[in-house]
Amino acid sequence: MDDIAKELAKLHVLTGADFSRQVEKIACMHIYKLGEKGIFNAIGEKEKDYKNLIIGARKLIGHGYRVFILPNPQNVRTPDFIVERKGVYRIYDLKTISGENSVINRLRESIGQCNQVILNMSTSYNARQLGKDIRQYFELNPNGVEIMILKGNRQIIIKRKYALKVDFVKTFMMRYNK
Repeated sequence: MDDIAKELAKLHVLTGADFSRQVEKIACMHIYKLGEKGIFNAIGEKEKDYKNLIIGARKLIGHGYRVFILPNPQNVRTPDFIVERKGVYRIYDLKTISGENSVINRLRESIGQCNQVILNMSTSYNARQLGKDIRQYFELNPNGVEIMILKGNRQIIIKRKYALKVDFVKTFMMRYNK
């Protein structure tokens, strides 16, 4: 487990192509067990977030990704997933949203851990509030890159530039409520 902790810690200091190569290197490590088709798992079923991680991974598989569930070594803030599609590897922190008015708190938890977040919406959520929370996250986190929303069978990707536009909340509401 020390090897993976060291490799994950490097993600906090690398940028650009070096960062991308490191993410792919971690995905190629021999620490994963193939579970369900397309899900490579490096944690045990007894981990506290296991159920939410598997549910999130299944949704991502439905959108054409391969998913690597990362371990959570002590003393290293790590993302939950590496996702791969068409040879592009990215890291994400998964936040399962099951209660009202919890999105901004969950997004704040990701700051400093990962710059890309997946919101797995397992409850109905006010679209206006969600849009405001997403905008606030990007305002609070200058390093935030992307939020991927999984709502039912839909995937909505929100990039930083879009979220900081003047009319974001209005256009997001229309997109989210489709």
